[in-house]
Amino acid sequence: MIANVRIGATEIGALNAPLIVAEMSGNHNQSLQKALELVDEAANAGAHAIKLQTYTADSMTLDRSEGLFYIDDENSLWYGKTLYELYQQASTPWEWHEAIFARAKEKNIEIFSSPFSDEAVEFLEKLGAPAYKIASFENNHWTLLIR
Repeated sequence: MIANVRIGATEIGALNAPLIVAEMSGNHNQSLQKALELVDEAANAGAHAIKLQTYTADSMTLDRSEGLFYIDDENSLWYGKTLYELYQQASTPWEWHEAIFARAKEKNIEIFSSPFSDEAVEFLEKLGAPAYKIASFENNHWTLLIR
């Protein structure tokens, strides 16, 4: 049998109820107020935890406007944008993390993140993140995994 693990005060294992995690991601639409409301709504809905993503556009892609970095498909919702611009729009500003973590604590809901760089892990450690979710396409990012 696999041993139980903990995310903060919540024990996860075969004999425990499922852990319900709400995903914040970029659903805040670049509004800190909306991000805090998402924490409130996740707690009100009965989620046990909320997960966000911790990255910057610079840690995800290059600031280029040609080739694969530019969306030139006229049928795309993101036509005319660069990947860099999209990552900027979807990212959760690091300056907001402390307030979001505080709101989660206030609402008695666990909070953790998917870091996309070693710097993001160091930042989240300072905030007391109880766990990390490794994004699927980061599963070969060795320095991130060994942290």
